[in-house]
Amino acid sequence: MSTQTAPAGTAVTPAPRVPALARRPRIGLVAGGLGAYWPQFPELLPQLRRSAARVAERMGRYDAEVVDVGFVSDAHEGAAAAERLRAADCDLIVGFLTTYMTATMLVPIAQRSGAPVLLINLQPSEAMDHASFSTGDWLAYCGACPLPEMANAFERVGVAFRSVSGHLEDERAWGRIGRWIRAAGVRSVLRNGRHGLMGHLYPGMYDVSTDLTMVPGNLGGHVEVLEFDDLRVRVEQVQDKEVEAKLAEARGAFDLADSVVAEDLAWAARVSAGLDRLVDDFDLDSLAYYHRGLDGEVHERLGAGMILGASLLTGRGIPACGEYELRTSLAMLIADRLGAGGSFTELQALDFRAGAVEMGHDGPGHPAISERKPLLRGLGVYHGKRGWGVSVEFDVRHGPVTVLGLGQSRQGAYRLVAAEGTVVDGPHLEIGNTTSRVEFGCDPGEWTDAWSASGVGHHWALATGRLLPDLRAVADLCGLELVEVAV
Repeated sequence: MSTQTAPAGTAVTPAPRVPALARRPRIGLVAGGLGAYWPQFPELLPQLRRSAARVAERMGRYDAEVVDVGFVSDAHEGAAAAERLRAADCDLIVGFLTTYMTATMLVPIAQRSGAPVLLINLQPSEAMDHASFSTGDWLAYCGACPLPEMANAFERVGVAFRSVSGHLEDERAWGRIGRWIRAAGVRSVLRNGRHGLMGHLYPGMYDVSTDLTMVPGNLGGHVEVLEFDDLRVRVEQVQDKEVEAKLAEARGAFDLADSVVAEDLAWAARVSAGLDRLVDDFDLDSLAYYHRGLDGEVHERLGAGMILGASLLTGRGIPACGEYELRTSLAMLIADRLGAGGSFTELQALDFRAGAVEMGHDGPGHPAISERKPLLRGLGVYHGKRGWGVSVEFDVRHGPVTVLGLGQSRQGAYRLVAAEGTVVDGPHLEIGNTTSRVEFGCDPGEWTDAWSASGVGHHWALATGRLLPDLRAVADLCGLELVEVAV
């Protein structure tokens, strides 16, 4: 969506479409079996339809819109389902193999839909009752039979193959299906997302610079180029009651250090309220920003006052990071949609005595994944940046974590770069930075060399939990390379 040119001094406000957090994946669902069986075994089709209804019911529990096109019995019905699913513009299509079915019934769906396809083979129970089963009973357990056929046919027509086998009430299988649906949610927000880029590049950071065409080229979505004046106008419109509400929100979300100056906190609250307006007006799913400014003028003060508002936005699922780091705000968005948070992070120091890598960042963080209630600390100077004010200090929740970055090749292709570690307790600097101590099960120097050699770039997201299985699914659905760093 583009904005129209407006007279000088007029704020440009595009008409918002779908609210950012309402963008859910659309999952297509089709079940099928070989129609030649129905007259031979009259009880088979009703049983398979009951299984299909159970799958549809379970699919409906996920945070996704399910487009169920019903049951197909031959190639003609498969082609009709393909057209319905193509029109639905799905993020993932799930094909339920209830019994044997031919590849001609599913290949059109896989080819024409424009979406990745996941085949599921969920037999009615853990095992057949061999002593009592007839041929018709057995056929209800025969969804595994066509899987090799489908894999072979998909390979030959150039369609990626992925499947999950189990039984209807198999929670392990449903866990794997859920992983693909979460990955489809990431694919959806990347394909349809709107990502703000406000200000200008931090001087000298070659690795941070982003060819904006490469974002839709690799991921889809839209990059909205914003000026700090877009924020300035909205901050000027903020009412005192909005500032008071934002101050109350800040006091509820953070502890305040004695170094916090009331005037600086009030300014950060005003900027935060303006940021909320900016995100709503431009319908943003993420935001990266930086502005240097000079001599305390308003743009410098806006840039310095972003930390509180950017942290609050990140905590409610709209990742915002500094230093114009668009690819990192996208990595944070991926981690957040996987339910793992994702805090703006870089290397800070290595503790060879304890075997830990210290990482975090000055500026905004993800307060929802803090180990304890995060702290706002007042700073008279931001190292390496213009301005002063309040900054966020915490460490990420202790336990398993994943670091996730979005690298870029010389040819412009994006890649996911990830490693799993563990956040542990230990000493932290009290300088208004997010800092976590992460152990990777090896010498911290060797890990740092391997991580740096991956091409990840200066910044990344620090997220909670073990995400590599989910990230493998995300990489598959999004057509991205995944580099897993381990020493």
